[in-house]
Amino acid sequence: MIEAQVLPTPTGPLALLSHEGLIVAAGFTADPHQMFLRLPPRLQAYGLRQVEDLGHPAQAVRDYLDGELTALDGVALTQPGTPTRQRLLTALREVPAGTTIGYAELAERAGLPRTAARAAGAACAQNLIAPFVPCHRILPSAGGFGGYYYGTPVKRWLLTHEKALAQTSVL
Repeated sequence: MIEAQVLPTPTGPLALLSHEGLIVAAGFTADPHQMFLRLPPRLQAYGLRQVEDLGHPAQAVRDYLDGELTALDGVALTQPGTPTRQRLLTALREVPAGTTIGYAELAERAGLPRTAARAAGAACAQNLIAPFVPCHRILPSAGGFGGYYYGTPVKRWLLTHEKALAQTSVL
């Protein structure tokens, strides 16, 4: 069974989905079913049920919101993807709170050439586990916020919460 919990945050509800102790999806929505539909069919086959408390992942979110910006880093998770996508997601998860990088730099950190910036962008766009896999910390080199699945206001809130906005010159 996929278990779901919805937590309040200052930028709106955050749905967490867990399977066998691993976060498999997370996103800024009040409807966990929206996240469930983004999961691969093999996980959807388990079904979905809402629970009161997912334990450690939910506490990590509360700690993150209370200012412990590294709290999400220790939460176990998994999401599908090719070996290249997995390298990109691993590199993405290693971008520390309070910093931002560009897509080309993310590609380099994953052991790919800078020209793989589009692959880095695709990994961010298909990330199922925001903000645990912090795609909000990746910004376009041309400036601005770029896209974000949950909207620019959520991305701006996350970066402000992490105090990343004052440290970047691309905005």
